[in-house]
Amino acid sequence: MKFRTAAVQYHLEDIGSFEQFAEQVTHYVRNASEYGVQFILFPEFMTTQLLSIGDGRGRALPIGRLPDFTEAYLHLFTSLAKEYGISIVGGTHVVEMEDGKRRNAAHLFHPDGKVDVQHKIHLTPTEVSEWNMSPGEGLDVFETPFGTIAMLTCYDIEFPEIVRMARAKGADVIFCPSCTDDRHGFYRVRYCCHARAVENQVYIVTTGTVGSLRKVDFMRANFGQAAVIAPNDIPFPPAGILCEGVVNDDMLVVADLDLALLEEVRVKGSVTTWRDRRTDLYPDWS
Repeated sequence: MKFRTAAVQYHLEDIGSFEQFAEQVTHYVRNASEYGVQFILFPEFMTTQLLSIGDGRGRALPIGRLPDFTEAYLHLFTSLAKEYGISIVGGTHVVEMEDGKRRNAAHLFHPDGKVDVQHKIHLTPTEVSEWNMSPGEGLDVFETPFGTIAMLTCYDIEFPEIVRMARAKGADVIFCPSCTDDRHGFYRVRYCCHARAVENQVYIVTTGTVGSLRKVDFMRANFGQAAVIAPNDIPFPPAGILCEGVVNDDMLVVADLDLALLEEVRVKGSVTTWRDRRTDLYPDWS
């Protein structure tokens, strides 16, 4: 099975209304649809742009106000998925749980109106100390007409165990929305994406925010690049990069994912890392 995916290098800039946010998101979806894609990935914390709308006194809204936009966010992306017939990983959005806890949630919007959610499992120090976030408590994989996928956000990809669990549950493609403010953070995520692709013989689709929110604390600097990453084996490009964007540019990238090639390399690749794991020495995360 083959399908086409796009990943958006979402350009953050201060805005004055939700309508401006919706116009920008719609632009990217419409652009991607012109390439005949079945999936689109947006980056982590893209909705922090809504905080720049401000409080009417020249100050950004605090992070605690971001869940106020949840209903509008869900309506926007659900409508776009239906209108364009595309599955959209709508980056991440900060949601408030019934118990009052705040979580960083990746959302998968299906064309039929269904919405799947994966809460970020591993939180950075800034998310905990500055934004009072709480971690997700479990991992799910999600069935689509194009196979089984997982959504693991930014820091999550730096933990091999959680990606091994996703593969053990059947995921062939990991969508990794990210948000990093400098080269150090960007390359931590990027190199780990390559490692996870090799270890588990899966595709990784990743992207990050670019641009700057001048009013919003901890979102004033962004360093990002989209990429679609494959295992390093003969059927794929030697560096394992199916496509990648221009660092920090406002753009999207597009690539075709062939799931049959994953099965081929798992059975008779130059190396067969998934098959050769030593479950007699360490746990099989399935």
